Amino acid sequence: MANTALLDVTDGVANLTLNRPAALNALSVEMMQDLNTAVRTLVGRKDVAVVVIAGAGDHFMAGGDLNDFAAHLHLSPEARLATFRAMIEQWINPTVELLQGMDQPVIAKVRGACAGFGLSLMMGCDLAVAAESSVFTTAYSSIGLSGDGGVSYLLPRIVGARRAADLLLLADRFDAAEALRLGLLNRVVSAETLDDEVARLATRLKAGPRHAYGEIKRLLHASFETRLEAQLESEAGAFARCGATQDFGEGVTAFLDKRKPRFKGA
Repeated sequence: MANTALLDVTDGVANLTLNRPAALNALSVEMMQDLNTAVRTLVGRKDVAVVVIAGAGDHFMAGGDLNDFAAHLHLSPEARLATFRAMIEQWINPTVELLQGMDQPVIAKVRGACAGFGLSLMMGCDLAVAAESSVFTTAYSSIGLSGDGGVSYLLPRIVGARRAADLLLLADRFDAAEALRLGLLNRVVSAETLDDEVARLATRLKAGPRHAYGEIKRLLHASFETRLEAQLESEAGAFARCGATQDFGEGVTAFLDKRKPRFKGA
């Protein structure tokens, strides 16, 4: 059986591809496991500077696989409760936590359908670039579900509590222009230029200061949970650690020499 989450690392960029194109890359139990395995292998890799997550074919991810869900309907309510909770806690939650916690910037490259856990996964990335023809929806309430993958945590932090309630309760579809307006996307481009745009962004990030990127991610993620005093203390520590790196020395020297810095990730 083909791996449902393909990983290729080339020249510092890890391309992670959701690989069920015939099913619009809908999330199956197998894909949960394969995606978690792929993400886990990226943590701490020195040869990976940037991670790009995309879907094979014409879609990012059309939510959960309804055939997989249907296969559980013969179970008792108690058995379904235990099964679904175990799957989410074993595979989904750790994947999102790993993406958020890794030092490398993670880019979501979105085309076509981005629904359900696909939307959660996209929000769990640091940056998101989408084709203008992409379509988005939370989808969960359409089949009687509340959401997973951090959607109830990430969505209100990006779009605000009132708009998040609208998107989750009504599960309406919206286009890339609206997603950009809401702050869910960083850039919207034509479908024809999506690959090139993400490649340019990955190349730019790959040449950046890796240690500083990790510190920036940790500071941003902590900012919603801490008081100003604690955040200032965290900033001071991160700033000092960055200031002790070779990349800091290179950055200052390059600026004074009026040239582009050549960061080494050290």
